[in-house]
Amino acid sequence: MIQVKEFLDTDSSYAESRANQFLTELSDDQVINVCYGSIFKTGKHDAGLQRSSILVVYRTKE
Repeated sequence: MIQVKEFLDTDSSYAESRANQFLTELSDDQVINVCYGSIFKTGKHDAGLQRSSILVVYRTKE
């Protein structure tokens, strides 16, 4: 079965570290694609924040 898992940046965690941790649990032949996107948004007091989104498309072992 093919599935997707999405990782988003939050104020307390980064998508990259969580996606990398998830990928260590998969074998190379399970990974179909990894997509990355980022946006720049204005936070409090006009401070700029970069937010990332990572989508992992993978095959389960079932």
